[in-house]
Amino acid sequence: MNKELKYAILIDADNISEKYIKIILDEAAKNGIATYKRIYGDWTNPQLTSWKRVLLDNSIIPIQQYGYTTGKSSTDSAMIIDAMDILYSGNVDGFCLASSDSDFTRLAARLRESGMQVIGMGESKTPKPFISACNQFKYLDILLSNGAGSEKDEPDPEKDESCSEKEAPANAEKTPAASKKAKAASGKRTKAKAKEPEPQTNLKMIKKAILTLVEECSDDDGWIFSAELGNQLAKRFPDFDVRNFGFSKFTPFINSLGLFDVKRNQASGNSNVQLVYFRIKERK
Repeated sequence: MNKELKYAILIDADNISEKYIKIILDEAAKNGIATYKRIYGDWTNPQLTSWKRVLLDNSIIPIQQYGYTTGKSSTDSAMIIDAMDILYSGNVDGFCLASSDSDFTRLAARLRESGMQVIGMGESKTPKPFISACNQFKYLDILLSNGAGSEKDEPDPEKDESCSEKEAPANAEKTPAASKKAKAASGKRTKAKAKEPEPQTNLKMIKKAILTLVEECSDDDGWIFSAELGNQLAKRFPDFDVRNFGFSKFTPFINSLGLFDVKRNQASGNSNVQLVYFRIKERK
């Protein structure tokens, strides 16, 4: 029986919104057990009041850290000190650092030097050095926009009725003011679409890396095992995640590139398990 890894989840409340909490906890749970769940901030600040219910519901311990100087956060140092205390306690196998702040780059590197698995979590604006210092990095805003951590509500009949009553008849004439409002709303939607978060390791970079890996690591017939390819990508790009590109599984993502042949073999001794291999398609 494999031992389940124990993680310390440390959240920087100054840089992370409470809307990401389910994603943070879910991603940590995929890797192991959350032994520590702490969040750091100045809880006298009214901007952090939205965290209160979230902390109670998820049993996260808030750590109070007053700001010593106006305009400067002192939560970083408190979080770093706690991380080192936890490291030396020997009670965990890894850390989940939730922040978009580059100040935690050295902390992530130091934890890895001590043999810890470090999972960084932040928004797509997170500086590259912090991303590179982690074993894995999860873009919270991209995962949220792709539906991770969201619970779809059941349709509310009363709400639907109230909306339909307010709708104008289909043959009603639109006033110039209404037409202007419609155009403005359409323009806002277009701008919102243009600002959708994107991973720093984009699809072009991933394609190039995959082609290189298949050429370097394939067997004599050009085939590479899908799990090996996935592991090699994760080592080269800590922020690589097929969900960044709208997929939930690795094989459909590779198929979508249109560059590879796919072969499936049954695992020896287990007819229910299929082993998937990829090979670069021959040019015609």
